[in-house]
Amino acid sequence: MMSHGCTCPGPGPGPAQPHGRPRASTLFNTHLRAPRVQRSCHCPALQQRASERAAMGSVPEEVALGFGGLVGDLREVYESGRTRDLEWRHSQLRGLVRLLEEEEEDIFDVLREDLGKHRAESFRDEVGVLKKSIVDKLQNLKNWAAPEKARTPLVAFPSTALVVPEPLGVVLIFSCWNLPIGLALEPLSGALAAGNAVVVKPSELAPSTSAFLAANIPKYLDPKAVKVVEGGADVGEKLMEHRWDKVLFTGSSRVGRLIMTKAAKHLTPVALELGSKCPCIVDWLDSNRDSQVAVNRIIGAKWSTCSGQACIAIDYVLVEEEFAPILIELLKSTLKRFFTKPEYMARILNEKHFNRLRDLLADRRVSASVVHGGHCNPKTLSIEPTLLLNPPLDSDIMTEEIFGPLLPIITVKKIEDSITFLKSKPKPLAIYAFTRNEKLKRRIIEETSSGSVTFNDAIVQYGLDSIPFGGVGPSGFGQYHGKYSFEMFSHKKAVLKRSFLIEFLFRYPPWDESKIGMLRHVYRFDYVSLFLALIGLRR
Repeated sequence: MMSHGCTCPGPGPGPAQPHGRPRASTLFNTHLRAPRVQRSCHCPALQQRASERAAMGSVPEEVALGFGGLVGDLREVYESGRTRDLEWRHSQLRGLVRLLEEEEEDIFDVLREDLGKHRAESFRDEVGVLKKSIVDKLQNLKNWAAPEKARTPLVAFPSTALVVPEPLGVVLIFSCWNLPIGLALEPLSGALAAGNAVVVKPSELAPSTSAFLAANIPKYLDPKAVKVVEGGADVGEKLMEHRWDKVLFTGSSRVGRLIMTKAAKHLTPVALELGSKCPCIVDWLDSNRDSQVAVNRIIGAKWSTCSGQACIAIDYVLVEEEFAPILIELLKSTLKRFFTKPEYMARILNEKHFNRLRDLLADRRVSASVVHGGHCNPKTLSIEPTLLLNPPLDSDIMTEEIFGPLLPIITVKKIEDSITFLKSKPKPLAIYAFTRNEKLKRRIIEETSSGSVTFNDAIVQYGLDSIPFGGVGPSGFGQYHGKYSFEMFSHKKAVLKRSFLIEFLFRYPPWDESKIGMLRHVYRFDYVSLFLALIGLRR
């Protein structure tokens, strides 16, 4: 644990932890493990620096357990109206763009420190895609925030109806460790575009990135309206004791359930982005080129995105028995060609996660199915890209989300059987399918349910601003990215304006059959019959 710079006597750091990592916590760690919160210190100098840091938009771990004032201050800022101003929103988005441009090298450094990501992977999956998304918001925000006209029936003439997007208020964002910049700043950009005050709680499992966000967000954004809270599981729990106008959580379903339980106390709306076992159907592809392109994209979506530690990474492959040997050989040769250096693939997050993945392979029935790879290096927290052919369907590797560089390949008699297989499983975040068969594509769309379906590619849907990203059922709910990030943190308020000019008394008692008849004409939009009834020419 790093010193806070205080010269007063205080408690010791506690027992040493493996690799300098703190003790596991039991609640609100975004995936596996949470660091220890520092014990309180009563040094005036430290408290003064803590207050200054909080004023600058970042809340240190030492004082993070008292959030009443923080939430109250943010609500006061929101109620003042400053965040609703369109120019303020634009300025915050421009600040995020500058952060990504000016701090790009530091972002690459912290992602390498936390996850061993290559700078190219960091740019592709986080910096580049984020900047593109924020620029899109800047270009379209004026239109998104404008009131939208809605139709009104002739019987209400003269009247106008509008749908007015308004900010929700003060929102809380929990980000995850596997895309720690993107999963913090993409929803943050949507919340700011919508005009909210925001607290971001970065994942404590990516400590370098968390510290980077805490240090830099106050420099580029309004520090009174945007706060960063660092800390572990108990900090997350304390945050959820307060009333928020919306909470977005990205992480495990276990913690997602805890978030919802806490949110229910205040009837706080929640959006959950959870994991799942994302399947990939690989049809027999006659063209050698098409087969190679499919394999390139499968590898990109499994091993070159945080070493498979991503909620939208391919979890397993479904393929016809006859095509499986060809697919496996193509995967082997392409893996060898793509990963010529160890640094081209991210490492496993930490020791606990590494051991979990190694335990999946320790099952004798599973280890017997390994057809490529399987080597684990605990010193570097790295696991070789591993292919498994038909591991038992009741084994942990086929019942739990893998979240790592292990790829089971499950064979079916006919590729159409894969649809039956998928329908028996929980709804995933994404389904991928490589096929030229239009009938199969149509059946996948119509007969399965998932957050998204992507044909002949994988993971790229995450980077599209024009379509929503999110899960369904056990893979989560709530959608964001592009305009959908703006809408996630907005309330669409209906506004109806009517004149005093025309009044229809058949709306009110005392009732008789003629009034019921007139109401029937109104609800059928039969204005000719209504007019005739009103002037007494028709009953």
